[in-house]
Parts: sequence; structure tokens; C-alpha cells
Amino acid sequence: MRLAMLGGGGFRTPLVYGALLGDRHERRVDEVWLHDIDPGRLTTIRRVLDEMAAGQPDAPRVRATTDLDTALEGSDFVFSAVRVGGLEGRTADERVALDLGLLGQETTGPGGISFGLRTVPVARHVAERVAAVAPDAWVINFTNPAGMITEAMQGVLGDRVVGICDSPIGLARRAAARLGLDPAVTTVDYVGLNHLGWLRGLHHDGRDVLPDLLRDDAALASMEEGQLFGLDWVRTLGTIPNEYLYYYYFTRDAVRSIRAAEQTRGEYLLEQQRGFYAALDGGRPGALAEWDRVRMERNATYMKEARGEDEERDEADVQGGGYEGVALAIMAAISRGEPAELILDVRNRGTVPGLPEDAVVEVPCVVDAAGPRPHPLPPLTGHPLGLVEQVKAVERLTIRAALTGDEAMAVEAFALHPLVDSVTVARRLLAGYRARIPAVDAVFDRLR
Repeated sequence: MRLAMLGGGGFRTPLVYGALLGDRHERRVDEVWLHDIDPGRLTTIRRVLDEMAAGQPDAPRVRATTDLDTALEGSDFVFSAVRVGGLEGRTADERVALDLGLLGQETTGPGGISFGLRTVPVARHVAERVAAVAPDAWVINFTNPAGMITEAMQGVLGDRVVGICDSPIGLARRAAARLGLDPAVTTVDYVGLNHLGWLRGLHHDGRDVLPDLLRDDAALASMEEGQLFGLDWVRTLGTIPNEYLYYYYFTRDAVRSIRAAEQTRGEYLLEQQRGFYAALDGGRPGALAEWDRVRMERNATYMKEARGEDEERDEADVQGGGYEGVALAIMAAISRGEPAELILDVRNRGTVPGLPEDAVVEVPCVVDAAGPRPHPLPPLTGHPLGLVEQVKAVERLTIRAALTGDEAMAVEAFALHPLVDSVTVARRLLAGYRARIPAVDAVFDRLR
């Protein structure tokens, strides 16, 4: 099978390739096409992959190109992980909001709207080219904001676009592990949007064991989520929130912590990534070892603003892993008939009453040769439903604004987000992002 990886010069590409190397099935990916607009990054990541494949004669062949159609044509699967505007854009996403006293984060709040505005047109173009040159391909989307971008691409390709994220997977695995259970023998009740969901139940042998975890001080305190939200708040909710809900439940704390830091997350990663690619420029040996060192450093500092000075991430979380395994499981389920149970971003189709049928939600699914199908779930109620409805409305406004270049609609999206407290500020946000990020400004200039 042939896999196209868009954003193939990105730092996470070796994670997916590593998962492919571990797949020994006779019907597996044997050809990988990396696509990126930066030929230098492609060269660097290609060297990392070559070192990973050393000594494995049956490793998937890797080719690289800066031409989108060349990468896509004939592909069975397309993995999309692009970052429109680069990490420079991410730093602006964060700083424009922070300068106005708002949360500066790449997918949550105003930064996520800015990211979506400039990414949706690119994602739709990709979907159109897939439809033209690889109409039978399935697209696995990891491009952020993942739910919004998946929904935008589905406007062209329908259900053949599936969104993935490692965050809910990690939450479900941690919860099962703290109870001494194999995640493979548990059933998960998780519902929400990408970066906005709640673990409401964990079923084993016909019983919901999540209340056992909520009662266990030591087990709950050892989880990332127990440390982020505090035991009292998790028990008040009666669910375990996705880690990104920290930005909604502890907004002022998050803003204060981020503003007090010397660098935002984006600025840290920009500096780190520049160093990584510069260090390997010119063919220096040891590309794989350098990539692995930087990966561990990157993972160890994830969501650092939400932890105390003396709190460190669990070693299993530092090791990372997750979304690449999900991508492989989706491909195996569809191409080889190996059913899988996964939490994915898919069309709602009544799974979450209160949301449009074609809205993308993040829920447990069974995946087989026909693709993913959401499991029936108990209705979402109370404040989680209200929050999900409001954020989904903002996502859909953002998609429409990005495709039409409608400035008033973009302002409406900013103003209606629960983390933006004023229409006046919403207007200043749009002006600030247009001034700082050319790709955002281009969304509103292209139709003039």
C-alpha cells in the first residue's frame, strides 16, 4: 500500500514511520511519500527515517517531493499533519491573545480560531486534490485544530476523512492503568469535541469502574489530570476532563502562568526546532539520536504552564506515543479487516444530540473495512453540552469565514468564543492576527 504524508518534513513524521516499521503484515504500507513545502526539512527528516530503516531490507520505501499531486497520486491513505504559517504563526497565535489579556494557546481560544482561519483554505485545497488524483484514498487528519479541519475537509471528501488525536487516547489508557486494567479489555464512554471532551465512564466486566478511580486518592493523584485539575474538582465534575479543559476551568491561572514564563510554548518549540534542523544541516551523522533526544525534551515540557514547579510528567507520558498507533490501526482496520476500537473525530450523525448531523465530534468508534462508526452514547447534558454547542458554533463560523473571506463572520467567531469576553476585543484580535500573520491576512484579501 502507498501512504502520502503531508507535512512530511515535520518533527513528528518519524513516529508514524516507526509504527510502520513494526507492522509485519503481508498487506502493509510499503511505499511512503513525504510532502512538504520546505525541501530542507524534507531532507533532514528523510535522513532520520533512513537511519530508522537501516538493516531492515523490507522497510517501507521513502520518497520525498514538494509537489502535492505527485505525493497524493495513487495513494491508499493520506496522513495530513501540516502547519500553515509554521511555528512563527503559532507564536503569533499565542502573543496576540496574551497581549490582550486572553489565553494564548494554539488550538484553544482565539489562537485556535486564528490557526483555523489560515488552515481551512489549505485543507480544503488538499481535499480537492485528493478527490482529483486519489479519489479512493482515506485521509487521516492530524492537522490542528483537528476537529475543525476534519470537518472542513469532509465538506469535499465526506466520511473518508477521519480526525485523530493522542489526547483522549492517553487519558483512557492512564485511567485503565491506574486501576490495574488492560486498556484493551475496557470500554470507554468519552464524548466531546477535539481538545474538549470528558471521560464519563470506563467499563470492565460489565461494570463502570470509573467511580473506583475517582474514590482512590493515590491513583487519581498519580494521573496527569488529577494533578492538572485537582482531586476535588475532578470529583465535583464526576468525570475526568481532557487535559485541554484546564484552559476553560482554570483560565486565569493558565493566562497568568503563560504570561509569567520567559517563553510561550510556541516560542520554545520554534527555538528548539530551529536548533534541531540547523544541527543536522549539512549531513552530520546521528540524525536519529538527535531527533530522539529532542523528542524526549519536547515531551517532558508539554503543558508545563499547567503544572507546579516541582511537578514532573509521568515517565510513560514523556515517552509519548499514541496517535501514530491510532493511524496504523485505522489503516489496518480499513485495508485488512482488522476491527479496532478507537476514539476518533467523525461526523456526529445523532451521536451528540444538540449538534448538527454533519458536525465533527470526538467519540469512541468501531473501525472496520467500511470505516469508522460511532458507538451509541448517553446524551451529553449540563454545562458540557452547553460548552460543546458554543465551541462547535465557533468552529463552524470559522470554517465559513475562512472559505468566504467574510471579516464580520470572523469577528463573530472570536466574539462568541467562551474565552473571549468582548466584541471590541474580538475586533482587535482579528486586526492583530492579520497584522502579524500573512496567511491570516490573505484569507480576507484574496477575494478583493
